[in-house]
Amino acid sequence: MEKDEIRKAVLELVDEVMPELEDVSLDKNIVTEYGVNSISIIKLIVEAEKKFGISFTDYELALDSYDTFGDLAAVIYDKLENAE
Repeated sequence: MEKDEIRKAVLELVDEVMPELEDVSLDKNIVTEYGVNSISIIKLIVEAEKKFGISFTDYELALDSYDTFGDLAAVIYDKLENAE
């Protein structure tokens, strides 16, 4: 899967898991711009695990691991690349 496809899929997941967010950007800070909390990021990661068939470690579930949704997309890309 290409990086752009993953980035697009992450935006779709954000829309599904956090429909209250509007005009989501992959590059804006998820806490200051969108008010994302630790529960929201865990829900998003669980959906990403299902969608992409990957697993996150407990450490990777922490909100402070991701400044942007783009950071999450990059981790997903790395996991998929390493799985091949």
